[in-house]
Amino acid sequence: MSIQHPKYRVAAVQAAPVFLDLSASIDKAVALIEEAAAGGAKLVAFPETWLPGYPWFIWLDSPAWGMQFIQRYHDNSLVYGSPEAGRIAAAAKAHRIMVVMGHSEKSGGSLYMGQWIIDADGETVAQRRKLKPTHVERTVFGEGDGSDLAVHETALGRIGALCCWEHLQPLSKYAMYAQNEQVHVAAWPSFSLYRGGAYALGPEVNNAASRIYAVEGQCFVIAPCATVSKEMVQMLCGDDPMKRQLLLEGGGFAAIYAPDGQLMHAPLPEGTEGLVHADIDLGMISLAKAAADPAGHYARPDVTRLLLDRTPGDRVVLRRRQAAEVARSGDDEPAVPERRAAQEAAQEPAAQSRRTAAAAE
Repeated sequence: MSIQHPKYRVAAVQAAPVFLDLSASIDKAVALIEEAAAGGAKLVAFPETWLPGYPWFIWLDSPAWGMQFIQRYHDNSLVYGSPEAGRIAAAAKAHRIMVVMGHSEKSGGSLYMGQWIIDADGETVAQRRKLKPTHVERTVFGEGDGSDLAVHETALGRIGALCCWEHLQPLSKYAMYAQNEQVHVAAWPSFSLYRGGAYALGPEVNNAASRIYAVEGQCFVIAPCATVSKEMVQMLCGDDPMKRQLLLEGGGFAAIYAPDGQLMHAPLPEGTEGLVHADIDLGMISLAKAAADPAGHYARPDVTRLLLDRTPGDRVVLRRRQAAEVARSGDDEPAVPERRAAQEAAQEPAAQSRRTAAAAE
């Protein structure tokens, strides 16, 4: 019996949000989800921090100047479990489409550069954070942890996602390749900043990063890319000629690449909002893997290997007191060996130091 590989249509968003307006941007997101599904897509991917928009103010002036936008940015960032988040999940379910949303995630008093994978039943597949915000992004966002470098088994294949310059981190990419990723979402903000000089921020380099990811990882890469609207330029730059030279309208270069690196669709003009579509066949991956699988037959683990720590970076670890355990169990005995083990673990570093000193003598 031959194996039937999934074949389906995917879509990447090229559009501007309603900047710093979460509710209005979700309205627009829901419309794009509906449009993608109407076009036959089973998966639609949104750009980096599309909700409520990428914080371009961090690149345009001093941190003190940018603070005028911070409260509004926090107030319009997405909180998981909120009614706003529920609207996105409901749209995925209503239109029977997987949604990979790029957003600013608000958790407590902090923000993170999030990607939320929602399946066609409206259920969460994954909620990840950008591992290391880039450059001045670190003035706004916190960091993810090793659990965010994950690939997920779904009805559409093994799905993973990274943000922006995570695609310039060789070890992070290899961690994803090693998990047999089949469909990858590479979320980008917009290529409209510092055009003409800072080539590392431009479309040529960053689209090349998406394309190389497809070839290195032998996977399909869906690379949504936002645009900058006239309204965004006016809000952030006003009539300042210097700022208007730094942040330009447009900058949308959404793309979908095959495992051999080919662009799978006609591109949209950079200032045009819409979707790009491609029909993918996961069976193509075996052809690319046969040539070079960097985490398989084309690897040299005797020479180079990757250490991946997937431990979640919990900020607070709660430890229960023995008395609380006794109160719940009504029996002191279960806590005794646990307490002894904890004491022995605490004493082990000192004991090891003593053994090392004795050996030296």
